[in-house]
Amino acid sequence: MTELYIIRHAWAEDRRLLQWPTDWERPLTRDGRRRFAAVVAQLVDRGFQPEVIATSPLVRCRETAEIIAEGVGNGAPIVELDALQPGSDLGAILAWTTDETRRRDHVAWVGHAPDVGRMAAWLTAAGPGEMRFAKGAVAAIQFAAAPAVGQGELRWFVTAKALGC
Repeated sequence: MTELYIIRHAWAEDRRLLQWPTDWERPLTRDGRRRFAAVVAQLVDRGFQPEVIATSPLVRCRETAEIIAEGVGNGAPIVELDALQPGSDLGAILAWTTDETRRRDHVAWVGHAPDVGRMAAWLTAAGPGEMRFAKGAVAAIQFAAAPAVGQGELRWFVTAKALGC
């Protein structure tokens, strides 16, 4: 069994501010960090334990992945994947994940909307669609073997608001 966690990055600074030369460099807000750390703490209490965390290379995703790694506290490595940047490449991410599931049962992806919602829909329904992922939302999808399109079962989906964070 493989458990895949798909996560939308936490709350980031306003893209309209001119403090960052590019959207790639936009960080999480202080409140976004606090709220997402609270989400992770509650999920860890419920068994959330990714063993490796793949992330988009954009700063806000990397920072979200770091909050997960710190909150889980199991030494899960963080791996930046270009395939998770906006316009995600599901085939490339699945290939990477298949390799990882040869030695790990719990894998996390941190990415962007609307990509995370589209990927979750493809993995659970084998067709086009989209799940709406609020910032900081997490979905757990279970697979009998390596993750594949249409083969996943949505085990749970949670937002910060649902957890009171």
